[in-house]
Amino acid sequence: MYQKKIPVMLDCGLHLFMEVMSGKWKISLLWSIYHGIKRPGEIHRTLSKASRRVLDVQLNQLVAHGLILKKDYNTKPFKVEYELTELGKSLIPVIESTARWGEENREILEERILSEGV
Repeated sequence: MYQKKIPVMLDCGLHLFMEVMSGKWKISLLWSIYHGIKRPGEIHRTLSKASRRVLDVQLNQLVAHGLILKKDYNTKPFKVEYELTELGKSLIPVIESTARWGEENREILEERILSEGV
């Protein structure tokens, strides 16, 4: 089993948040599920720049951290849906606030990001 080389620091709330939300697509996954996109195929189409494997890994991490629930339906063809837990729903105001900050500072941030060439 994989073990992280750098020890996990959980000594404050910010470290806990960063540990749970680390991953390029996690916020987008939560936001998509919040807006009613529940099936893995729909999620992948919405976040098409991400590989299916990366999305699956990050969805499983969000399930393990208790932010989303994975519902397996015992049907053929196989059907899976995701939904936010109460803990996951509690992150929506944080995501909205972060998005608002990005919009309010768009002009400055875009100029600096584009000038870095990244």
